Formats: sequence, structure tokens, C-alpha cells
Amino acid sequence: NGSQGSIIIAVAPSMVVVDEAILSEATARGLDPTDASFAAALDAEDKAGRRDQFLYPLIFPEDPSSPDCIYLCGNSLGLQPVRARAYVLEEMDRWARGGVRGHFEGPGRHWAEIDDLMQPPAARVVGALASEVSIMNGLSTNIHLMFVPFFRPEGKRCKILMEAKAFPSDRYIVESQVKFHGLDPAEVIVLVAPREGEHILRDEDIIAAIEREGSSLAMVFFPGVQYYTGQLFDIKGITEAAHSQGAIAGFDLAHAAGNAALQLHDWGVDFACWCTYKYLNAGPGAIAATFVHEKHGQDESLQRFAGWWGHDEGTRFDMTKPFKPEPGAKGFQLSNPPILQCVALLASLEIFDEVGMPALRAKSDLLTGLLLFLLQRRIPGGVSIITPTDPARRGAQVSVVLDRPIKKVFQALECAGVVCDMREPDVIRLAPCPLYNTFTEVHRAVELLAALCALSDEELTLRVDAARISGTVLDPFAAAP
Repeated sequence: NGSQGSIIIAVAPSMVVVDEAILSEATARGLDPTDASFAAALDAEDKAGRRDQFLYPLIFPEDPSSPDCIYLCGNSLGLQPVRARAYVLEEMDRWARGGVRGHFEGPGRHWAEIDDLMQPPAARVVGALASEVSIMNGLSTNIHLMFVPFFRPEGKRCKILMEAKAFPSDRYIVESQVKFHGLDPAEVIVLVAPREGEHILRDEDIIAAIEREGSSLAMVFFPGVQYYTGQLFDIKGITEAAHSQGAIAGFDLAHAAGNAALQLHDWGVDFACWCTYKYLNAGPGAIAATFVHEKHGQDESLQRFAGWWGHDEGTRFDMTKPFKPEPGAKGFQLSNPPILQCVALLASLEIFDEVGMPALRAKSDLLTGLLLFLLQRRIPGGVSIITPTDPARRGAQVSVVLDRPIKKVFQALECAGVVCDMREPDVIRLAPCPLYNTFTEVHRAVELLAALCALSDEELTLRVDAARISGTVLDPFAAAP
């Protein structure tokens, strides 16, 4: 616990790492790290941000003259790249003018070759070879497809180890796959939970569980980043531990891709799947992606659910040939990819390529570090940070727990122009994204949250109601209505 006057906040011991980083940056500039001038100085020096390449949401979406909101919700849905609309309209025009010929003919992107445009930049985001990545389907669909070759229970080796508080979709997938093989989820699924009174899963507890199950494990299936707490798991360490017991290591990277520094190929991950509508900014319900390590991608004997788009490109249109998988992750595709979704994703991947993941991670460490630093010092009592403060164990997201009804504070934040999200029962998630969020926004968001937390529940209700009735932005610093 740390305290300053009337401020009380629960923080992990590693908070000192964040403090030292922020204090060092502020000292180098001769500025107070809690002052808005420090945030403004960091913005002036920012080389990784590309805010002008994204369309920023308004506080009142239906009013074109509305000011921008403070958007801290890229962990749920990323913002629209400016070029995405143009890219989609280009393909609409190509379809209108050329019809089916757009697959192979004319200037611009040929639809039949869209994979070749997306694979390299997508692979660079997750630390993979281009041949190890395929853009296809949706996230849950892809996980199911990956269980076909990689979950092959046999005799005693039939268990799957996963975290106890996994995102519900992952739990549904694993349970249904286990039942599909005629097994009992209660006997086959091994759940690893944080210790009593803790929110974070300790690395040593995960490894110990893998070693304890030993040769009974068929697969270890984990998220890259825990959706509720924002904990970044040790993917490399989990993979090594799983392999040491002869098990497959697979990951759901929904909250990690485009957020965390990943090296899937070098770490030897067997497979991974991720969506692209969060940190990768491809749009609501966008197409997803899959990684299959090259050691598996070249194995034609692997069981899989086959489709024509996974067939060898050289004979794909020779309809008389038996199925021969395209080498690599593309051999697991089923259908030709939806072009409009693909070019929307491509618009974002190009920006990632321009900046590079190392630069984005460096800014993100500092951006989220400032958020943690200010939360520690600005929020009146009764707030806990449940996200690891060590940059090696978190991404952009910070999850805070309030000791009061969360919905009232969340509604007030919305009315004050801060877009974030809440997860029952008591967490508000704030996720500043380095591509488009600024340090000044982080400073302003914490100041607003601090002012709102200083108000009673009755005052919050009164101010929220007044803002909604008048159609104005809630100002917690103004006199009560």
C-alpha cells in the first residue's frame, strides 16, 4: 500500500519500477510528473503516435460539432484508420467496374492474392514468419479449427490446462471440444486460479501445475493477456514448460496482438489465434488471424478440417485434384477471405509497419506507466490496481477496482467524455493505445476520475441526470447543479 495525505491506493511492490521510470523522465525535463505540463512535454516528443491517421470518436456521436472524447477503449474496439474507408471504397469500385475480374485482373489489389498483402505485416506484429500466419474466419472459429490437429487425446494424455478465469468463449470452446471427443470436462480440464486473495496468476503456480499434470497433459491453452486484469502471461515460459511435458502450447492472443511484444516463432509456440478488432483496429467483428509454427505448417499429415482456400495454390482451381494443403498456416484456411474486411485490416497493419512494434511498445510502457503513476497519486481512497505494474507483465490495459458501486462512477465518466469499459462485478478497464492516445489524455482522464471519485453516490447521480437531460458534458469541477 502507498499513501500520500488522504490518498490510499493498493499497489503491487513493483510499482516502484513505474515510479522510477516516470520520475526519471520528469526529472530529465525539470517538470512535476503529476502536472499537465509533463504530459504535454511527452506528447511534444512523441514519435510513435499516429493520431492524425485515425478517426477520433466524439463525445456526442450524433453531433458533428461535438468535441472529441477521451477514448481509452482500444482493448475492446480499436479506432478506424483514416485510410480504411478509402481502401474499402476502392474495392467497392473495383467490384462495380470489373465484377469477377477483380480477382485476377486490372490495377490495384487482386482479390485472389489478398493473403500475400496481409501475411507479412501481420507476421511482423506477432514475431512470426509470413508463412506461419493466416488471416481467416473469426477468433472462436479459428480456435476450434486449431483444436482439430492439436488436441488429439490418447489414453492417459488427454487433459487440457487453462486458467480458471478465462474469457467465457475460451471456456465454451474447450468444454465443447472435450465433449466432442467423448470426454468429461470435469475430469479432463485442469483449471489454474490465482491464490486466495490475489488477482494475478503467479508464473511459478502455472509452471507447477504443468509439471504436476505431467504426461497427462495433451495441451496447455492460455491467453496472452488476461482480459479482466490485463496480466501479460509469460508465453515463452509456458510454452517451454508445456513442451517439457510433451504437451502442445496454444494461445488466445485477443488482448495481446498489437499490444504486447511477441516472438511466437522464436518461442516455439505451436499455435495461436487472435482477433483484429481490438488493438489492430480492423473494425467491429473483423476477420481474425491464426499462427501455426513452421514445424507443423509443413506437416501434411496433420488432421485438419479442409477447405478449398487451404488447398495448394498451384492447383486450387483444378477441381479434380484431391486435397493437398498449401504449406504453412494458409493450409488451414477454408474459404476465400472477405475482401472488404481484409483491406480494412490492411489499412491498420500498414500503420503498424510504419511505426514498428518496438517503438509502439516503448511508448506504451511510458503511456500506461504514467496512467499507473497518476492513479496512485490522484485518486481518493478506496481504489485498487489489479494489473501488474511491471511492464514485462502488462500491456496497455490497466484494471482498477473501486470500493463503491462501479456503475455510478462509470456512467459519470461517460458523461464527462471518457470512453472506457467496465466488467462486472467491480472493474473499470482503461487502455491507452500508443498509436492514437496521448499523454495529455491520460492526465485528463485521471483528473476527471479523481474528481468523480471524490463525489458521493448521490452527487454522482444528480450530475449524471443533469448532464443527460441538458445534453451537455458533465464537469465534475463545476459547482453542483
